[in-house]
Amino acid sequence: MESVVEEKTEAVSIDREKTCPLLLRVFLSNGRHHSLSEFVRGNVPPNELQIYTWMDATLKELTNLVKEVNPDSRRKGTYFDFALVFPEARGPGYRMREIGRTCSGEKFQDDNKTLASCRFQIGDYLDISITSPSYRGHDNRRSRQNAY
Repeated sequence: MESVVEEKTEAVSIDREKTCPLLLRVFLSNGRHHSLSEFVRGNVPPNELQIYTWMDATLKELTNLVKEVNPDSRRKGTYFDFALVFPEARGPGYRMREIGRTCSGEKFQDDNKTLASCRFQIGDYLDISITSPSYRGHDNRRSRQNAY
């Protein structure tokens, strides 16, 4: 006998014309998430992006906002790994929880996840690891074929 836990989240309907946006503090890193040690004693990593958005913002929507200001991340096949960074409930420090992945130029199952469905709370940080396509990736096969 097998039991399955089904996670149901109600879609949060927000009127963006009438609801004030929140300030989302986003930290970008190439190829890896930031270390939690970078979020100690009021310090944060230096490469901060501040986005005004709403709780119904999707990971794909946030991906597109990052791509607007980060030209290197626009290449097809670039991965965006999202993690929430939030205060430790018992004591000082922070915790990190991965919440999803998107890919530039492709559809992924996490594209439509919202901040609300990921249990984001105002004051949490968003840490995004940006990984460009590897040499073995589908984007580079084309350029290798054209090189001959």
